[in-house]
Amino acid sequence: MSVYSIITDRIIKSLENGEVPWRKPWTTKQPMNLVSKKPYRGINPFLLMLRERKSPYWVSYKQMIDLKGTLKADDKKASLVIFWRWIETDKQDADGKPEKIPMLRYYNVFSLDQIEGIEVPEELKLEFTPVNMAEKVIEKYPNPPRIEEGEHRACYSPSRDIITTPAKETFASVEEYYSTLFHELSHSTGHKDRLARPEVVDTVHFGSDDYSREELVAEMGASFLQAETGIASKSVQQNSEAYIKNWIKRLNNDNKLIVHAAAKAQGAVDWIMNRKFED
Repeated sequence: MSVYSIITDRIIKSLENGEVPWRKPWTTKQPMNLVSKKPYRGINPFLLMLRERKSPYWVSYKQMIDLKGTLKADDKKASLVIFWRWIETDKQDADGKPEKIPMLRYYNVFSLDQIEGIEVPEELKLEFTPVNMAEKVIEKYPNPPRIEEGEHRACYSPSRDIITTPAKETFASVEEYYSTLFHELSHSTGHKDRLARPEVVDTVHFGSDDYSREELVAEMGASFLQAETGIASKSVQQNSEAYIKNWIKRLNNDNKLIVHAAAKAQGAVDWIMNRKFED
């Protein structure tokens, strides 16, 4: 299998799992080599982000040995990065020197998360200042799901009634953090002990109609909560743009979808804000 095929297969698998590597609103810093302090470029940052490591620092196996580090016993899987190697040919250029052509190669690297015995550099982090309006909305949520920070990804688990998010300091901005949290809070209102939306209560598969409907509810719910709190964020707009073709197709097939999704999103927001409106 060629290097191109390996890379493409990994990106496709990520997309099939609902992850868009180049549109995560959080980052620990651009991945970089610990020894050279040079950031990885091109496709490499995206390949490394697929591994969802907390540390932005990576080393080759040889660099790890030189630094007296050892791999943790339960986490030895390497990650792939690519580089171009220039190969001399038999042809000559205008100056009489051998012509060179680029050849794609790859090698394996390891995150400092996987290594013992190497001191972890202090990372530059976002100075997180809570937004009062947003915090008040979160406080109003009656009998809310538990929120656990410091995880690799943002998601809501209906079976455990838990929202997990990366640490606040790892988001690109305060606004991106709240936008992401509002999205997951909107999902959580579908729990069987709250609004009991079938798309949350029942098992749904990525890409299915039920999955798409619930994602639309969560996106709209997050947008409503941003409007409630005066938070401007690019993530909801960007994520919506990523799904434009899909949404156009679905809306053409179901002209009631957007109205029903907006109603459910409004219900989710009203539940989170603990308010009731008479019809």
